[in-house]
Amino acid sequence: MRTRITAFTLGLTAATALSGVLFAAPADAADPLRIGFITTLSTPAGYIGEDERDGFKLAITQEDGKLGGVPVELVVEDDALKPANAKQIAERMTGDGIRLFTGVNFSNVLSAVAPTVLKTGAFYVSLNPGPSVFAGGGCNANYFVASYQNDNFHEAGGLAANELGYKKVVILAPNYQAGRDALEGFKRTFKGQVVSEIYTKLDQTDFSVELARIRSAAPDAIYQFHPGGAGINFAKQYANSGLAKEIPMVLPVFSMDARMMAATGDAAEGYYIASNWSAGLDNAANKDFVAAFEKTYGRKPTIYAAQAYDTAKLIASGLDKVDGDIEKQDAFRAALKAADFTSVRGSFAFAQNQHPILDWYLMRVERGADGQLADTVVRKVATAMQDAYAAECKM
Repeated sequence: MRTRITAFTLGLTAATALSGVLFAAPADAADPLRIGFITTLSTPAGYIGEDERDGFKLAITQEDGKLGGVPVELVVEDDALKPANAKQIAERMTGDGIRLFTGVNFSNVLSAVAPTVLKTGAFYVSLNPGPSVFAGGGCNANYFVASYQNDNFHEAGGLAANELGYKKVVILAPNYQAGRDALEGFKRTFKGQVVSEIYTKLDQTDFSVELARIRSAAPDAIYQFHPGGAGINFAKQYANSGLAKEIPMVLPVFSMDARMMAATGDAAEGYYIASNWSAGLDNAANKDFVAAFEKTYGRKPTIYAAQAYDTAKLIASGLDKVDGDIEKQDAFRAALKAADFTSVRGSFAFAQNQHPILDWYLMRVERGADGQLADTVVRKVATAMQDAYAAECKM
């Protein structure tokens, strides 16, 4: 599926969009800068791509179809969570002259897309995954990560488990790059004992065997990373098994974001979450973003939307400084590296490997005044955390 999003389609009202009527571009409109946006819009993980696309679109909408004053056209395609599909799309887009890319939301897909894009001399700015293979010796001058390095979320999870006093933990994640990075990150900071390390399938839906192993191990808590539909299934099955009443759960926000909370009902109440962002994070940029997203789309934003919005703002800061001419590569790189924008996550800077340095928080899923579940900040667990691979990058 391919969608072209311009200043004109972004400006449609809901009624116009439903009617299928589009406005024609003025004859004298400047050619927009095309941004390739390859993401997952189908499969049970499709809502993640939707939130990323919509968060990025919001920044464009707020500039009336521009980023950094530069008219842009977002070329969106669905990778269906298949690396081979994504690679073919990237090859087609680069062949069509697109020189700036973002959108991928899974590390295994990014591992197919990023090299394809970078070998042509184009730019890739990640709005979600930050696999370790591109963070150290595999870093690249045209590759930026606006979101996080994969391990960081789980290093924060280890710190959160320490804060909560857990001594024996079972850890679980899917057996792919981000899952392996997740458990390595958790083990790097957790001071207690990992009594069992369990890898699941990326598309797994039934976790009965894993739940039996958890019960047998009798840990103080579990730490699990399962984004999207897999995480919803895991949380429901964990609650139905009765384990949720016996063994607390610590998890990254990707395993229980706002849309997952809505899908799991009461199952997530009391879970502890490690994250660098919350809808309730107290800064002006975040409050404005959350209000604008809810007004525009009629739903609460997830961290995926927040990171995508930040990514768009980062790109805008770069485009502004080169007047949209990204063929001025040295200048565009320097402009991106400066990170001259206000992040909804608060403090933001790049390490030498062009991955972000961020603050991290322990949160708890609690009911708000409106009776709805939401993650609530308990305390900060890390300030200005840099990833473990930055020193290996020789840029």
